[in-house]
Amino acid sequence: QVQLVESGGGLVQAGGSLRLSCTASGHTINLYAVGWFRQAPGKEREFVAAVNWSGRTTGYAESVKGRFTISRDNAENWVALQMNNLKPEDTAVYTCTARPQYSHTDYADPLKYNIWGQGTQVSVSS
Repeated sequence: QVQLVESGGGLVQAGGSLRLSCTASGHTINLYAVGWFRQAPGKEREFVAAVNWSGRTTGYAESVKGRFTISRDNAENWVALQMNNLKPEDTAVYTCTARPQYSHTDYADPLKYNIWGQGTQVSVSS
């Protein structure tokens, strides 16, 4: 059974950067699409970014385009989310998730993902 563990969260000032990692154990995720979602207190969970199994196809929320980059290393079995120019509104718990196949039409739909990590807190101060 695949387990996902996030790391790299923390507290950073606005304009700063953080790199989140999602590491898989129990089974490889080399053939899985992987996504990042976030949830701020009192708000709905929202899509952030997704990548297909090869890393060649990605999707981003409009709010993070140009600031966040998702990438993966299938040899090392992890997926990263590089977050630059962070803003206070990026504060949330970030969770990685996986699904067997990437879809161009519903990569932002959390219901299509079936493996979830526990999440890591990202806090951005103004």
